[in-house]
Amino acid sequence: MQQVPKQEQGLFGRMTAIMGQSYVLHTPEAVRDALRRGALCVNHPYRAGPFYLLLPLNTQAARLTVNLAGLPDRPALPTLAPADDALIEQAAKMIAGAGKVTIKAGGGSRGHDAAVRRLAEAAGAAVVLSPGSTGVLPDAHAQNMHVGGSKGSISGNYAMAEADMLIVIGSRAVCQADCSGIGYKSAQAVININGDLADALHYNKTVALVGDITAVAGRLAAKLEASGAPKSKRAWLEACAAKKAEWAVYKRRRFEAPPIADQAWGKPVLAQPAAIKIVADFAKQIGAAKFFDAGDVQANGFQIVEDDVSFDTFTETGASYMGFAPSALLASALADQPRYGIAFCGDGSFMMNPQILIDAVEHGVRGMIVIFDNRRMAAITGLQLAQYNAEFRTNDRVAVDYQKLASAVAGVLALPGGDTADALCAALKAAHAHDGLSVVHVPVYCGPDELGGLGAWGEWNVGNWCEDVQKAWIAQDL
Repeated sequence: MQQVPKQEQGLFGRMTAIMGQSYVLHTPEAVRDALRRGALCVNHPYRAGPFYLLLPLNTQAARLTVNLAGLPDRPALPTLAPADDALIEQAAKMIAGAGKVTIKAGGGSRGHDAAVRRLAEAAGAAVVLSPGSTGVLPDAHAQNMHVGGSKGSISGNYAMAEADMLIVIGSRAVCQADCSGIGYKSAQAVININGDLADALHYNKTVALVGDITAVAGRLAAKLEASGAPKSKRAWLEACAAKKAEWAVYKRRRFEAPPIADQAWGKPVLAQPAAIKIVADFAKQIGAAKFFDAGDVQANGFQIVEDDVSFDTFTETGASYMGFAPSALLASALADQPRYGIAFCGDGSFMMNPQILIDAVEHGVRGMIVIFDNRRMAAITGLQLAQYNAEFRTNDRVAVDYQKLASAVAGVLALPGGDTADALCAALKAAHAHDGLSVVHVPVYCGPDELGGLGAWGEWNVGNWCEDVQKAWIAQDL
């Protein structure tokens, strides 16, 4: 711990406590308590998070005798669920009596794939995903409406807006979960399955089923299966399926778009949706994990990926941690059985953490970074254009040769991604064959052409949209 230039104690501990949980190892004897708290924090079944263990450099060294049997093991916690069936039966009756049921599967639903699918089918519910929960329901499943929210989908947003009954599973109910002036305007009641009390009671008119998602969802599904609840939901699911088909056509036009003339590059280059789709499909083909960095790449990415199981795609869940994806890729060096990973980065996000080039070689990472370079902050540009019909200071005139930058580090294979689908596919294959870290640089289009992005819907509570969103919120009572 270095010194913060301020006349106060414990400043680093306070700083890290804001980002997670923090423990200053003030004496050697504190090791046992620190490990116990840390083990529970990082292994928490419902709200795992980072734990910062701080070692003050100005504490004198001391010899310590440790009783190894006194150090904590990894926590082994029991599966929790409601003690009786009263709330389960109430929830089942509510679902059976509703006409349009939507499940919002948040990041906490990851790993509970089978339980979410069983409940969705038993309830006759459309399922809307969050950026971090793609794959909880297979992409092609008829009830999977994809993501919803401001960077959602035609089908996901329809299911959120039209549902009269909302089932929330493992969601913190923030940003893409219920904001953007889209979510749950027609909902009359909520069933919330979550291990965290605050999250389970986020909405009014809620039946809170607090506990393990698989245990609770399984019991609720069993009640619904016995009652035949989904039989009356056919019209709802058919309407959702029509919107899903509409979304598929909308995406396909952008995926198949030819290179578009770009002002910054002075030539036709791939549009970002087309480029991301090529890389995402390649990742699926080779079984790679996908790490999406903050920004426009991520916003398009979770609209594009077609996962069939949890944990194929990882994002920083909207926290705008630029540099997240390369850091996640580096972490594979610590894994006993590392999985090949592909980091999807914008040019700005990559520059937040370029030391990955050195660290990855030093620690033996085998993976790939794909830099989608549009020479600007495209996500902010999009918001500016949507609200003010003008962009302001979201780009610069400084050209960066990312291939040359990455090639300067011995052991890194840097390749041009080219300007066409065929060129990018060839680059990905060559990069994957490299036994180490590879970097693929892809120039991508940014501009007014509608095929250059997947679009944004809704009215964020920012800028010119504030007054309308606040009026809509006050009019609701959930």
